[in-house]
Amino acid sequence: VQLQASGGGLVQAGGSLRLSCAASGRSFSSYAMGWFRQAPGKEREFVAAISWSGDTTYYTDSVRGRFTISRDNAKNTMYLQMNSLKPEDTAVYYCAAGLRHGVLIEDDEYDYWGQGTLVTVSS
Repeated sequence: VQLQASGGGLVQAGGSLRLSCAASGRSFSSYAMGWFRQAPGKEREFVAAISWSGDTTYYTDSVRGRFTISRDNAKNTMYLQMNSLKPEDTAVYYCAAGLRHGVLIEDDEYDYWGQGTLVTVSS
């Protein structure tokens, strides 16, 4: 499967953005999906994950309550709605797909990665 992330941009603190991850190829609904991010000078970190059906989601503590992950299997697309953005959310955001059950937290559980989209939050 090939993944294409989009929707990044520049936003003021307190604002919102919605990221999209479009998948090409077969069997998108078979993949657990996730979002990771990498800030300048830092390691890539987990942000949110969603099961293949969309029934189960999981978030890192720093975004829980502000970000919402979702998917539309009919459109082969995953989303990350980001509200109440903070300067510390500034990073390149990557989407990933893994052919495993449940929600996947570790980056080595994922099989495919998108190219990343930059989110910049100004103070």
